[in-house]
Amino acid sequence: MEKQDPNDNKAAPQQKGATKEQNALYEEFKARDALWHAQETNKLLRKVDVHLLPLLIIMYLLNFLDRNNLAQARLGSLEKDLGMHGTDFNLATSILFVGYLLMQLPSNLIITRVRPSIYLGIVMTIWGTISAAQASAHSFGALIATRFCLGFAEAPFFPGAIMIMSSWYTRTELTHRIAWFYAGSSLANAFGGLIGAGVLRNLDGAHGIAGWRWLFIIEGVMTVGFAMLSTVVLPNYPATTKWLTPEERSYAQWRLIDDTGEADLASSSSLITGLKLALRDPRLYLFTLLQHASLLSQSFQYIFPSIVKTLGYGSIETLLITAPVWMATFIVSLLVTNTSGRTGDRSIHIILLMLVSVIGNVIVVATTSLPARFFAMFLMPMGAVSAYQIILSWVANSFPRPLVKRAACISFANMIGNCANIYGPYMYPITEAPRYIPGGSGTAAVALVVAILAFVIRIILKKENRKLAEREVIDAEGRVTNLHSGNPEARAVGFRYIL
Repeated sequence: MEKQDPNDNKAAPQQKGATKEQNALYEEFKARDALWHAQETNKLLRKVDVHLLPLLIIMYLLNFLDRNNLAQARLGSLEKDLGMHGTDFNLATSILFVGYLLMQLPSNLIITRVRPSIYLGIVMTIWGTISAAQASAHSFGALIATRFCLGFAEAPFFPGAIMIMSSWYTRTELTHRIAWFYAGSSLANAFGGLIGAGVLRNLDGAHGIAGWRWLFIIEGVMTVGFAMLSTVVLPNYPATTKWLTPEERSYAQWRLIDDTGEADLASSSSLITGLKLALRDPRLYLFTLLQHASLLSQSFQYIFPSIVKTLGYGSIETLLITAPVWMATFIVSLLVTNTSGRTGDRSIHIILLMLVSVIGNVIVVATTSLPARFFAMFLMPMGAVSAYQIILSWVANSFPRPLVKRAACISFANMIGNCANIYGPYMYPITEAPRYIPGGSGTAAVALVVAILAFVIRIILKKENRKLAEREVIDAEGRVTNLHSGNPEARAVGFRYIL
């Protein structure tokens, strides 16, 4: 006999704590046909995309600008003015992530208990202020102190933004939205080069202030200004959003429950319970290793202008050249995450993209030919950065509920993953220019490890899906039940992990 789709016989999802009217609406939503759902989903997503994504993209753009503007400042007189030499620049780059790691996990647990718009707006104001304060550094030690504080203040934003998006979009929708969100980093690298070129060329020495100091001041002030706006207009969760009608709020919540079979309630688990659920899930450690290796394969980002400068151009021309590389990466990211979302595949996309990154890194270390190296400059971020965006959604997709567990998993993976940024910059000492053989070879090897890990996780999740199917039985009346429904770790009927 042909096996029935368990989703065909699921009861309409009921949300714990919902009113009778809400549950009646959920029953009504379940009974609607596919055409109605497609129309309502498109209408809802248009609203959500317009109100949520542009804000998060700009916030991340500013976040990345403030984090990475040190790379542009280096092409000015930063190192000379502060007496930096040897690996001082590498230390100034990596120290940010020490502060960044310390605040990751506690922040993402706190955000489940406070309004994200207020919380993220406040931390954005703080990091913008610290970023501007870097301009006042008159010694290497002062720069190190401000970079550490900057990392501590920036830590809440990235995992918090991913968690907010996972509370609005279904698993098939999330990957492409994360690509748009992560576009903030590619756009920051592109516009950062343009802004850096403009500031270093036109403001160096203005009012007796070095160009690199103006760079920190301008970008920090931009961040603080936008932070004040985001506090007012950034949406929180579907149940509390005023620009949705009551029926749209209910439908937005129902879609997420229908997607995973479980409600997304901040109060469904305590902070300690959510953390314990996360830490005893063995899949978390595999995904954390995957994210760590993926970030390590992107270590070239923090010295990218210096790598591009090995093509033989001046400082200003180098900053201008980086812009098309990151714009191309942005376009590729949108294309591959769109196909990833539509096909429901994560692992194969990641494997293929990481192989592209391997090729780029091999070319950079293998030749000094200008055309070949310029081509490789495009391949490196196109592969590694695009794959990372898919990895981010894969992590969020694989730990659906409860909300506190998902928040803990996202922040834990991001926290340990970003340890790569502490030692990654040391892979590219300036003494190894122009080919940077140790860094390029190591990065190529790590990119290959990412591809292998993605394949291993695919095999494990495929086995988990078989187990989930075996635990579901259809009774005489055609209803599907989960044999292990009493287990707190059990997934809802019909739920399958995305491969």
